[in-house]
Amino acid sequence: MADKKKLIAAAATAAALVLGVGTAVAAQQGQEDEAPGRDDDATERPITGSPLEQASKAALAHVGGGEVSGTEVGDEEGYYEVEVTRADGSQVDVHLNRDFDVLGTEGDGATEDGS
Repeated sequence: MADKKKLIAAAATAAALVLGVGTAVAAQQGQEDEAPGRDDDATERPITGSPLEQASKAALAHVGGGEVSGTEVGDEEGYYEVEVTRADGSQVDVHLNRDFDVLGTEGDGATEDGS
């Protein structure tokens, strides 16, 4: 009977260790995803200077006006991203290449043709 209790205790200890290790590994993986350079918000760089003027002009012309409410260099969909807030409150992200050509749009006010 004592051997059976020892076996059950050992199995319970082993199960607890496996569960603890699994939890620690999962937590570590979560921390790696949040490491500096991995968080999109932490690595976003706004467009500045002359490129800001050119990107804003191209984006506003493409969507028919509005107000630039955010920008980003190195966007995953293009080299530049310009967020435009339209008069009706809808927001559209305009993706541009390095030459300020429109690659596409997405967001609240985007139409089927991408504008």
